Order: sequence, then structure tokens, then C-alpha cells
Amino acid sequence: MNRIRLASTEDIPTETGLRVDTDTLRIALFRVDDEIFAIGDRCSHEEASLSEGDLFDDEVECPKHGSAFDVRTGAVLSLPATDPVPSYNVVVEDDDVYLLLEDQ
Repeated sequence: MNRIRLASTEDIPTETGLRVDTDTLRIALFRVDDEIFAIGDRCSHEEASLSEGDLFDDEVECPKHGSAFDVRTGAVLSLPATDPVPSYNVVVEDDDVYLLLEDQ
């Protein structure tokens, strides 16, 4: 298992997300209550950053056309998007958020 440090928990706002770029991924981190979730940052409908969308409970609304996605699973919840976005496993240790990736 490969671990990549993404952010500190203090860096993640409560009403929107935080965009983090790794070498190969663009990730949106979200805080829901005391949990941190990571999904792909690009809306599956059209190029837009989900980390810039509004967070309502565990749903993020795309700032461009209003599609909603579940930040826990990446599932699409409303049109115009019809495809989910990737969901990633993260772990929080102390105040650091790490992305967990399977070894290739």
C-alpha cells in the first residue's frame, strides 16, 4: 500500500472542499462531521472543479451546472452528470490526511 500525504485536517474547510494535486491525480477533499473523504476533483459532466462546489451534508454540488455527487462514494446524485467520479481511500493520522493507493 502506497501512502501520499495530502493535507492537514485544518486545511480542509467545512462548507466546500480542498483541491490537492498529486503527480497523477487531482483530488477534492471534503470534511463531513469528523470524517474526511476524497473524490476526483473533475466533474464527470464537464470540466469543473468539485472542490469549488458547495457542500451540503455529504453532497457536493458542481459549481458549473449543478450536478451533485456523494463525497463518500463519488456516486452521481443529480443531472446533468450521469457518471460517478472516482472515490479514494484516505486515512487520518494525528492531523495529517493520507491517500492510500494500491501498489501497482
